[in-house]
Amino acid sequence: MTKQIGKYIFIILVTILVVFPVVWLISTSIKYPVDIFAVPPDLVPPEPTLEHYSVLFLEMNFLEYIRNSAIVAVSTVIVAVVIGTLAAYSLARFKLPRNFNTHLSFWVLSTRMFPPIVTIIPLFSMLRVFNLINTRAGLVIAYTAFNLPFVVWMMRGFFIEIPKDLEEAAMVDGASRMAAFFWIIIPIAKPGLIATAIFTLIMSWNEFLFALILSQTRVAATLPIGVASRVTQYEILWGQMSASGVIALTPVLLFAFLVQKHLVRGMSMGAVKG
Repeated sequence: MTKQIGKYIFIILVTILVVFPVVWLISTSIKYPVDIFAVPPDLVPPEPTLEHYSVLFLEMNFLEYIRNSAIVAVSTVIVAVVIGTLAAYSLARFKLPRNFNTHLSFWVLSTRMFPPIVTIIPLFSMLRVFNLINTRAGLVIAYTAFNLPFVVWMMRGFFIEIPKDLEEAAMVDGASRMAAFFWIIIPIAKPGLIATAIFTLIMSWNEFLFALILSQTRVAATLPIGVASRVTQYEILWGQMSASGVIALTPVLLFAFLVQKHLVRGMSMGAVKG
């Protein structure tokens, strides 16, 4: 009984630690500047206001940042998942000499072990040659390169769990390798595919470093850049920064809530036995 009570107390404390910053962010976003710095601070603002939101949308045209983030994130997911899934299937099914599959898989994953800042200078130089700096296409290429190893590694694990007998039986019946892949393997790996796409979308939506270096104007600047722009040379606009944080957080929370069933199924995939 004591252990059970301790577990509940621990869960409650962790929940408070996770939820409280979000609640405080929302509270700050609807406070007047004078109330933000009130002592003692008020969790519930005495006079709520939407002034900071109106400034963002009416004066800053914050919708440009949202549109850029949505286009870049969705495009990145499509490109990275398509290429990464095909690459992962190849690594999981085809045997190369001297166990080269394992080495190649490790090399693919090793690219995620380097800090992104290490690759930003050569990436910037290459994109500048092709006139892709400050474009959404340039960001999609950078995000795809960054997320592709994650997609390959995740999907390779899912494909390894699927018995080879299923696609071999389809090929015996006359199906080609690609037909067996699309009609047999992909439906079985669908939960894992969705989970991988979800993580890729979240990482692309929240990415800051590449967007900061590769986008120089609002033409391609994403939502994290819009949030950071509220830190000016002379002051930090806490109200507007909190409001922009709420705007950036809301789509991710809603999306995660809607797809949580698929996410759990994808991460627990592996029940298929060979």
